[in-house]
Parts: sequence; structure tokens; C-alpha cells
Amino acid sequence: METERDLGRWGAETEGKERDGASDNETKSESGVPEVPVPADDTPEVLNKALSGLSSRWKNWWVRGILTPAMISFFFIIIYLGPMVLMMIVLCIQIKCFHEIITIGYSVYHSYHLPWFRTLSWYFLLCVNYFFYGETVTDYFFTLVQREEPLRILSKYHRFISFALYLTGFCMFVLSLVKKHYRLQFYMFGWTHVTLLIVVTQSHLIIHNLFEGMIWFIVPISCVICNDIMAYMFGFFFGRTPLIKLSPKKTWEGFIGGFFATIVFGILLSYVMSGYRFFVCPVEFNNDSNSFTVDCKPSELFQLQDYGLPPVLQSITGWTIVKLYPFQIHSIALSAFASIMGPFGGFFASGFKRAFKIKDFANTIPGHGGIMDRFDCQYLMATFVNVYIASFIRGPNPSKVIQQLLALRPDQQLHIFNSLKAHLTEKGLLPLLEEAA
Repeated sequence: METERDLGRWGAETEGKERDGASDNETKSESGVPEVPVPADDTPEVLNKALSGLSSRWKNWWVRGILTPAMISFFFIIIYLGPMVLMMIVLCIQIKCFHEIITIGYSVYHSYHLPWFRTLSWYFLLCVNYFFYGETVTDYFFTLVQREEPLRILSKYHRFISFALYLTGFCMFVLSLVKKHYRLQFYMFGWTHVTLLIVVTQSHLIIHNLFEGMIWFIVPISCVICNDIMAYMFGFFFGRTPLIKLSPKKTWEGFIGGFFATIVFGILLSYVMSGYRFFVCPVEFNNDSNSFTVDCKPSELFQLQDYGLPPVLQSITGWTIVKLYPFQIHSIALSAFASIMGPFGGFFASGFKRAFKIKDFANTIPGHGGIMDRFDCQYLMATFVNVYIASFIRGPNPSKVIQQLLALRPDQQLHIFNSLKAHLTEKGLLPLLEEAA
């Protein structure tokens, strides 16, 4: 990638020929890179009047304080509606985040009138979502896919269809290349693909976490929200020491206070949710009722167990053992990541916004900015949770193995049966199993 100076020189070379139709309200930085227009303040007029006598610092405090509980209430409502609604909400948030980032790119390079840029960006978003959602449906709802002939055909050739769709977009991009715009067009091609990598891939991982059990979706997201709120609170009242230059308002006091508050919150929330099957059971398709269900016998991860306390804590509390859900132990790791590494997603977003001299990605939520401003840490968290489940939690799923075996031809099923029978006989397990039967 070239520096802003290089971009400025390129813009200067094409300015006389390519910018005759540019709008008068476009602004440019000293280096020649067009700046993103600053969105107008969209705080509701009622709040503006009520808070008119306050400083900008306290005005922002009250706007956040009023709207944050409203957003949390909305979060509770969609949780109540179930995993399918949550999945659709994740898709909508993904599309909005993609729109905000792509709009910034379009605002920066709009004066060059790049051919097909917006159309191709949205086309690639459609292709990538088709690939990821198709993979998810085939993986988690194998029985449903095998039962419906159209779905079975689409599943069989899913990756080929996905590649063909992407290849079509790739050819469209090549055909759209125009002399004297080559460099900028490749900049935007890379912009679109990096946006897809950050937004679509991470939202796909969020949905995978959701299907493992809603608790793997709710607890990590709630920990990030808690850390964001508590770090802001501690920083607002006690913050004195700057944490990082990318975000001058972030302080060490807020960072440390948010860490301990999030750890406690994660343990308590995990204790409450671990007792409900609705939260801990994976999402599965029920053939009998032709519907998606969240019902199972909770695994050991969500059953109370006795844990001995270290001598130091025994002397302080007077307890020798405590009853905890094993998931609460894992929640400490989730909370710690949300508090220590999660904010780096926000720092990354801050660096991106500073590069283009904008305060927020958009002005969708008064006092908070755009949707991407609220989810910059969530995407990093989603990747960690998915990796954590694969590394420390998930084992082979017998039900999925059986589903795949039932989809094979009879001769293939018989071959596997004979192979398994020979293996169990060799291990000396088959006679034991027959006796038990």
C-alpha cells in the first residue's frame, strides 16, 4: 500500500481530467486525500434541548446513559425471541457494518467515479454470505438438507456454485478496469475484500458460536458490553492516566476497573444462565416436529460440581468447598479476553478512523456513533470464542456422525458397519457390549 503522499500525487495527476464533475462540498486534506464528510449531530432534539446547559462531556454522558439501557433492553427482547431471530439480527448487523465501512471508502474516492465499485462490493458480500451460510446450514442441519431434494443438490455442489459466483464478480471487476483509474480501482478491490474478511467472516463465527448453545453467544457479547460500560464509568470518574495514544480518552483506571468488573459480571451471569436448558443446549433440527429445538440433557459443563478452595481463600471465607458450574471457570477466560484483548479491536477501529479524520463510522446511534463503533470489539471476541470452543470444549458429536452415516448408500453403510464390528471385536469390546445388551 502506498502512503497518503503517494495518493495525493496520484490525485493531483488526475484532478484536472477526472474531477471536473466533483461536488463543491468535498474536502481534501493537505496530502491530497479526500476526507470523509463529518456527519451532522443526530442527537434527538428533545435531548439537545434538555441537555443544552451541560458541557459536551456531561452531555455525552447523559446521552449514553439514556440510550444504553434502551439498547440493552432490545438485546434482551431478541434473546427471548430465540436463536433463529438472533441469527437474522447478526446478519442485519453484518450488512450495516459492511455498509458503513464501504461508504467511507466510497466517500474518500467518490470524486474519481470508479466504475461498478458499489455494485461489485455488494455483489461480493452476497457471494461470501451465500458461501458461509450454506456451509452453516449443511453442517448444523444435515438431516433437513438431506430430506429436501433442492437443498440436497445445492449442498452437494455448494462450493462449486460459490466459486462460480465469486469468479463472475472477479471477471466483472477485470472488465470494469479503466485506464488512469487502475491503481485506485485495485485499492478499492482490496478495501472490499479486507472489509469482507473483518465483517462477514467474524459474523459467521458468531453464528457458529450461537449454534453451540446460546450461552456461548450471550456471555461473550455481554462481557464485551459490560467491559465497555464499566471502563467508561471508571474512566469518566477516576481516569487520570492515558492508556494509548490512539484513544486519548482511554485511561489505565478505566482499563483496570473494567477488567475486574467484567470478571465478576461474567462469573455471575454464567451461574444464572447455566441452569437453563434454553441457554446451554445446542440448536438442532427436530425431524418429528419439523422445527428447530433447543432442548437436551445438559452436559457436565453445565452441572454443579464441588470445588475445593485454596487455603488462603478458606481462611478468608471460612468455606472449604464451593459449588460451581464448570462453565463459570471458562467464563473467567472469556471475561479476561473481553477485558484485555477485546479493547484492541476498538483501538484498531480508532486508528482506522484517525487515518481518515472521522470521529465515528456513522451517526446511526446518538452518542455512540455507527453500528460498527459498537461492534468493533465484538468481532475480535467472536473469533476467540470460536477458537476456544474448538480447542478446549468441543469433542466429536455422535449425533452428527450418525446423521452423516444415514445419508450414505446402503452398501457404504454396510461396509462401515463391518469395519466397526471388526474393530470392536479386535479390541475385545464387542463381547462386553453383547453381554450388556
